[in-house]
Amino acid sequence: MPKNKQVDAYIAKSADFAKPILNHLRELVHKACPEVEEKIKWGFPNFDYKGVMCNMAAFKKHCSFGFWKYSLIHDPKGILTSRNEGGSMGNFDRITALKDLPSDKILLGFLKQAVELNEKEIKRPVKTTLKGSKSIATPDYLAKALKKNKKASEVFANFAYSHRKEYIQWFEEAKTEETRHKRIAQAIEWICEGKGRNWKYEKKKHYRL
Repeated sequence: MPKNKQVDAYIAKSADFAKPILNHLRELVHKACPEVEEKIKWGFPNFDYKGVMCNMAAFKKHCSFGFWKYSLIHDPKGILTSRNEGGSMGNFDRITALKDLPSDKILLGFLKQAVELNEKEIKRPVKTTLKGSKSIATPDYLAKALKKNKKASEVFANFAYSHRKEYIQWFEEAKTEETRHKRIAQAIEWICEGKGRNWKYEKKKHYRL
């Protein structure tokens, strides 16, 4: 796939320390997946292949690089970090120079796993507590969205387990972050009205607010 001129411009406008990092990561992504499609989403470069695969960004003093399905990537040496761990949105903490990155061999291995996950349409797992406990963990991205809307937060907290699970699964099934953001925005409206995810298909029923 041809490279995106918007990504060229993004790299050109980045700080001098960031340019070799971004260019190197970009080349590795294309080497691992020649069919990858470059896009600018949320203001930074994203790489899509049958759904979002990974992304990179440059800041004033560091860069970041992360995988959409990082929790499913086999990482026996524990190289990948959780998003936002250490103040970075990626999975490699704060990248300030090429030496902060793992070897090309390791990065290519992670990238090829990301490609395979999307080819097999494997979805990110929904985290739950102990099996059969009727409780489900609220993802960080949803917790942040609910925190901005007091009513939605209160209603969601009082929802039955089944309604919370339906919403969270709906968000986790989104193939791109853009789709997930749209679903969350719609969900906040429904939740404020006391509606479950599948309210359109249910018999008329009132949920306690």
